[in-house]
Amino acid sequence: MKTYNSITHILSLACAGLIAVCAANQAGAAPNSGHLVIDRVANFGADLGLVVSIDGKDAGTFPDGRSYSGDLPAGQHTIIVRVDPNRGDAKPAQTTLNVVAGQTYSYTAGWSGQDMALTKN
Repeated sequence: MKTYNSITHILSLACAGLIAVCAANQAGAAPNSGHLVIDRVANFGADLGLVVSIDGKDAGTFPDGRSYSGDLPAGQHTIIVRVDPNRGDAKPAQTTLNVVAGQTYSYTAGWSGQDMALTKN
């Protein structure tokens, strides 16, 4: 009887852990939000960081092989991308995004001559 109780206890803990992991994975997107992805163009520059700013706040600097991916509340947002270090005085690229809940928006950050460009995919 003691072995049966131990096995039941272990299985209960395993099920509880599995339920907690599944709930955490499904809680990802905030309600009333959309998703934004910004990739780096292939020839962006391995030694350069892509700096993403949303509504005037830096969301992060993304090195070669990394992308920005995050949720934004529904409504209007200003997205700016710039390069770091900015050795050539490249102008940043900017776009206004009207986020609709449940939608995903995908952009690629790259170059337009000497300046930054942000292209909708």
